[in-house]
Amino acid sequence: MQTPEPTGGARPTSRDVARAAGVSQATVSLVLGDKWRGRVSERTAGSVREAAAALGYRPNLAARNLRLGRTRTALLVVPALTNEFFARVYTGAAAVAARHGFGVVLYPSPEGIGPARDPFASARAALDGIIASSMAADALEAFHGTDLPLVMLDSDPSDGGAAAHVNLDVADGMHQVARHLRELGHTRFAHLASAVPSWTFDVRAAALAEALAGLSVRTVRAPLDVHGAMAATERALAEPGPRPTALVCDDDILAAGACKALRRLGLRVPEDVSVTGFDDLALATAVEPELTTVSLPAERIGERGMEALLAVLAGEPARPGLLPVTLAARGSSGPTPAL
Repeated sequence: MQTPEPTGGARPTSRDVARAAGVSQATVSLVLGDKWRGRVSERTAGSVREAAAALGYRPNLAARNLRLGRTRTALLVVPALTNEFFARVYTGAAAVAARHGFGVVLYPSPEGIGPARDPFASARAALDGIIASSMAADALEAFHGTDLPLVMLDSDPSDGGAAAHVNLDVADGMHQVARHLRELGHTRFAHLASAVPSWTFDVRAAALAEALAGLSVRTVRAPLDVHGAMAATERALAEPGPRPTALVCDDDILAAGACKALRRLGLRVPEDVSVTGFDDLALATAVEPELTTVSLPAERIGERGMEALLAVLAGEPARPGLLPVTLAARGSSGPTPAL
């Protein structure tokens, strides 16, 4: 087999490889695209690989992927880039993707809660699939009805538009919080509920209501920011009747705002009011006292999400089951105050 240099010192092409191996360009594409088995003999495949190596040929992956409709790229849609949880989800997804030669593009939904616009409406070949984390089903309408597989994380499992779901056991997380506080003697609660319409927050609210059935529970909704949480805490404490002795917050940001409001009101955490969060963000151990919260395996859900997408692309079933969560009991929760 002769392996002539391409003319003029130019970068070798598939035509040069085909000429050197004595085969067609279509055969070169099959072999170098790893699609040759059952269509080309092993001897011919070996000749093509030898010619490509001798010439120093490197396929134009971008052009080849566009022709094949596969770019080995996934889109990860999240409500916001400012939340540490989603950064960790991305880290997990990107780690699994890298091991399989995939890349992950991170895309935030506008303003965190609005419908996500399709960033690739005119170039669907730029993606192989979509992973959406903690998004409301109606926020993903731009991606429904396409040929791109959609994997949803921490989202409504009844949404039939998704090829696979990967969820955290957030209901169990709220049950763990309620059990912890009840064991400390608390019977009067306030729930700082997220004002963001999302399946994951709906599940948390339903689980807490079930766990605290028959007890005093005040529910106040708050935007997901510290100032909104402070105002919601003040409203909850201003309602008539005995003051709640425990504030259960839908996430750590709300819990941080609640602690700040309590201090401004001259109340101590946890001696006067216990406070719990959800997510176990970095700020949970940065505040004083450290937050009792539910630790979510954010990187693991990102990993499982990417694994599910790879399974769907391979025509295989995604792994079922909920990811477990754990209660991290810290200084912000304590025994109910003496009357």
